[in-house]
Amino acid sequence: MVNTSATRLLLRAVLALPTPILRAVSGAAAVVRGGRTLDPRFQFLFYMAPPSFAGAPGSVEEERALAARGTALVGGETEPGVVTEDFSIQGPGGPLPIRAYRPSRIDPKAPVMVYAHGGGGVIGDLETSHIACQVIAAAARCCVLSVDYRLAPEHRFPAGLEDMAAAWHWACDNALRFGGRPGTAAIGGDSRGANFAAVLCQEIRRVGAPQPALQLLIYPPVDIASETPSMILYGEGQFANRARSKWAQDHYLGAQADPADPRLSPLRSCNLTGLAPAVIATAGFDALVDQGEAYARALRDADVAVTYRCYDSLPHGFIAFGVVPAAQAALRQIAGLVRAAYEGLDP
Repeated sequence: MVNTSATRLLLRAVLALPTPILRAVSGAAAVVRGGRTLDPRFQFLFYMAPPSFAGAPGSVEEERALAARGTALVGGETEPGVVTEDFSIQGPGGPLPIRAYRPSRIDPKAPVMVYAHGGGGVIGDLETSHIACQVIAAAARCCVLSVDYRLAPEHRFPAGLEDMAAAWHWACDNALRFGGRPGTAAIGGDSRGANFAAVLCQEIRRVGAPQPALQLLIYPPVDIASETPSMILYGEGQFANRARSKWAQDHYLGAQADPADPRLSPLRSCNLTGLAPAVIATAGFDALVDQGEAYARALRDADVAVTYRCYDSLPHGFIAFGVVPAAQAALRQIAGLVRAAYEGLDP
């Protein structure tokens, strides 16, 4: 049996080596695409990854197990001063597990954030975003509610989206229980979770309800019906490559869903006015970078307040890589942007 803790310690020690050594081990030359240079530690991780990451995806069970092992290996350290609580609410498909992250220094004026992990709607659970939610809670001084939404192919679109909608409405009604601003909640996520957050803001506006206090979108897929230059330029040689993305999308959509539906591709909405202020973060070495940047631009054109950051040297999924200092620094900066956005909200 592999000792995960010992392997993590060894990995951290290797990643602490000087950049020239890491690059010498992983191909000598820096990886440069589109004017961006990949972080040398990610270059090393991609080079050393087992063939199963680069090859054709396996079964759903195999991919979930692979992702869980990877998360345990590369995740960050526990954030001090954040207490967790697991519970369930009644969701559209039955009990909906939620994990609350309460920081020791909570700001009662800050809204609770409802958060959705990534994984293409097929992979992931509460552990996927465990460290990220701790960091956001501590830095933004708010309670974060991470939702273990239903996954495809057992529960295809729009099951996960409906779970997130139920969790957000529940959080608005129960914000005081978690020390948050009453009657409202922010919504956020990474990758597929960010897609959920963007779509829900549009769905909430469509029914005439008050918007979330904030939308946090970390490397969001917002137009799955289009192929942009970044999907070709950065679509290979990473953990989240084009083959894996298509595999997840096929499982998530099923045969009946239309990729151009704004509930799947929110960038295709004909009206983006009146949506919640947004913090949008993209990874430079990511097939989705063009989409995230385009959504930030479209929101600004619709007079939505947007804070946008692109982390040029990092790949898709970087917030899970606590073993990479640049990724951890980026996550903390994103959490700081959430805090700054909260401080700019009306009293």
